[in-house]
Amino acid sequence: MSDRNDRLSVLKTYKLFVGGTFPRSESGRVYEVTDAKGKWLANAPLASRKDARDAVVAARKAFGGWSGATAYNRGQILYRVAEMLEGRRDQFIHEVADGEGLSKSKAGLQVDAAIDRWVWYAGWSDKTAQIAGSANPVAGPYFNLSSPEPTGVVALLAPQDSSFLGLVSVIAPAIVTGNTAVVIAAEGAPLPALSLAEVLATSDLPGGVVNLLSGRTAEIAAPLAAHQDVNAIDLAGADAELATELEKAAAENLKRVLRPQAVDWSADPGTGRLLAFLETKTVWHPMGV
Repeated sequence: MSDRNDRLSVLKTYKLFVGGTFPRSESGRVYEVTDAKGKWLANAPLASRKDARDAVVAARKAFGGWSGATAYNRGQILYRVAEMLEGRRDQFIHEVADGEGLSKSKAGLQVDAAIDRWVWYAGWSDKTAQIAGSANPVAGPYFNLSSPEPTGVVALLAPQDSSFLGLVSVIAPAIVTGNTAVVIAAEGAPLPALSLAEVLATSDLPGGVVNLLSGRTAEIAAPLAAHQDVNAIDLAGADAELATELEKAAAENLKRVLRPQAVDWSADPGTGRLLAFLETKTVWHPMGV
């Protein structure tokens, strides 16, 4: 048997995650991902406009089944994802430490917080209607009930300064309420997001509910903001100039826009993002005599 020091390590090939599968970018492009000190870590796929359009098609196809699932079922599926994240904890610590220039202990705190947050949002699946719905008093013999419903396909620009905790903090609240998502990973540190895709693919999450793209944020976000079949966009990962351009493009089909703001991703997230991509359906029903 040869000395293990002589063997060649198997380098990981990172890919996009679209419709539950792992395609390479249709452009064939990749870009180098480096650590905080400039050391090469991996080649990540450089997604194109065509990849973004394919991701929207996959998200729309998955929307009916995912939004139609019971809230309890969605919560169980998200909890299963958290179980699998826990099993890969060491891998995510390594990727977060390299990508963000953190010590292993600080990266561990970030990863633990991300897993805990995923569980926290999973628990909200069958409780959202209690804070976003209502029985409304009306002048007449009617029941008037308002209930929350998912907006549809949501484009999510992951935060640039928090490659895993921030990523989880924008994905989980969007999908737990029944939306499907097209996610653009942090441009400088996409590896945690691409590894998250591997967890999602082997969990019970239906293909197309979450679609993950890596590459140049501005290049991928532009076609998503202008896409007529994208219903909402979260600009957490956009700078001020890019956010302004994307808001203008999003106005073409009256997308719901969540503007970027300074966020401490380690703080209590509250219910803001949970309610950001919900519509309200109000039903009038006559009372029986």
